[in-house]
Amino acid sequence: MDRDLVALCGFVLMFVLMVLRVPVGVAMGVVGVLGFGMLAGTTPALNLLANVPLSVLTDYNLAVIPMFILMGAFAANSGMSRELFESGRMWFGHRRGGLAYASIAACGGFAAINGSSVATAATMTQVALPEMRKAGYAPCFSAGLIAAGGTLGIMIPPSVIFVLYGIMTDTDITQLFAAGVVPGLLGVAFYFALVQFIAWRKPASVPVGARHGWGERIRSSIGLWPVILLFLMVLGGIYAGLFTVQEGAGVGAIGTLAIGVVRRKLGIVAIRAALIDALRISSSIMTIVVGAYLFGYFLTITQFTQQAVDFLVHLPIGAYGVLALVLVGYFVLGAVMDELAMILLTVPIVFPAMMELGFDPVWFGVITVMAVTFGMITPPVGINVFVINSIARDIPLGTIYRGIAPFVAVDIVRLVVLCVFPALSLWLPAMLT
Repeated sequence: MDRDLVALCGFVLMFVLMVLRVPVGVAMGVVGVLGFGMLAGTTPALNLLANVPLSVLTDYNLAVIPMFILMGAFAANSGMSRELFESGRMWFGHRRGGLAYASIAACGGFAAINGSSVATAATMTQVALPEMRKAGYAPCFSAGLIAAGGTLGIMIPPSVIFVLYGIMTDTDITQLFAAGVVPGLLGVAFYFALVQFIAWRKPASVPVGARHGWGERIRSSIGLWPVILLFLMVLGGIYAGLFTVQEGAGVGAIGTLAIGVVRRKLGIVAIRAALIDALRISSSIMTIVVGAYLFGYFLTITQFTQQAVDFLVHLPIGAYGVLALVLVGYFVLGAVMDELAMILLTVPIVFPAMMELGFDPVWFGVITVMAVTFGMITPPVGINVFVINSIARDIPLGTIYRGIAPFVAVDIVRLVVLCVFPALSLWLPAMLT
C-alpha cells in the first residue's frame, strides 16, 4: 500500500478517535501500532508494542517529569499557593484590581515551583477565585484571568513541556529553563498592564480592596521563604552544577515534602493526597508520551517526517514565513489537542525544518512552548477552562471563554515581541553559559 496514503489515513483515524473522546495517548498509540503493522507486518508491530512502553517508562531522562509533578503536588497540598496569594493581596489589595494583580503574581510564583499549567489553574481556582468573587469581581473576568494565569506554569521554570522539548530535540534543558524566565516574567507584566487597562475602562468589574499595613505586608513576605528557598535550591543547584536536572527534580520533591512536614502543613492525609495527584497526572502524561513514541515510529516508516521537512524548507515564503505557518498550525491544533500531544506530535516534524532554516533551537523552544499555551485556553478544548469549570460549576464555559479573550490578545502580542526580539529569550542562557 502507498505509504503516503497510509500516513494520511493514520492522521485521519487519530483525529476521529480523539473526536470520539478516546484519550489522546491511546489514540496515538493505537494508530501507530496499526499503521506500523500494515507496512511492516504483524510481528514487528507487536514487538514495537511490547518494547516501546518499557523503554519509555524506564528512561532515566523522563524521570524528571514525575519528580517535578510530585514537587508541585506537595507544594499545592502544603498551602504554598494560598500564601502566595495572601501576600499578593496584602501588597496589591488596596489598588483597583488588586486581587487580580495578586492572582497573577501568585500564578507566576506557584509556576516557579510547580511546572504544570493545569495544576496552577486548578489550585488558583480554589484559592483566588472565591476571594475575587466575594470582593465583587465579575465572574467572566476573574475566571478568565485564572485560566490565562495558569498558562504561566508552562513557561516559567521548571516546566514539564520544556523538559519534553529538550529530550526530544537534544537541547540543553538548563538553557531552556533560563530562556523561559524573561518571557514568563514578560507574561506577568503584560497581564498586569491588561488588568490596569480594564480597571480604567470598566472600573466596576475590578473593585478596590482593603488597605493593609506595612507590618502585615512584611509578615506575609517573610511567610514566602519556603517558595524562595525551593526555587533557589532547585534552579540554583542546577545552574551551580551541584546536580543534574533529573537530580534537581528529586531534590525539589524531597525538599518540598520536608518543608511541608517541618512547618506542619503536610500531614499523612495531605501527603497521601499529593501522591495520588502526582500519580494521576504522571500516568496521564506518560500515556501520551508512550502513544507519541508509537505514532512516531509509524511516521518514520512512512517517511512522512522527512517529506514534511523537505516541504517546509523549500516553501517560497522565507524562514519567517515558514515560522508563521507553523505557529498558525499550532493555533489550529490547539483547538483539538492538548499541549503535550502537540509537542510530542509536531516537534519531530517541525524542529529539523526550523534548524535547516537557521533558527536557534533554544529560541524556537520558547516560541513553541508559547504557541502551544493558546490551546490550553481557546475553544473547543481549552483544558484550563474545563478545569476551572469543573471546580466552579456555576460559571459556564462560554463565560470563561469570553473572559479569556483579552488575555489571548495580549499573549499574541507577547508572542510577536518574542519573535521580533529573540534576545529576550537568549540573553539569560548566554549569561549562564
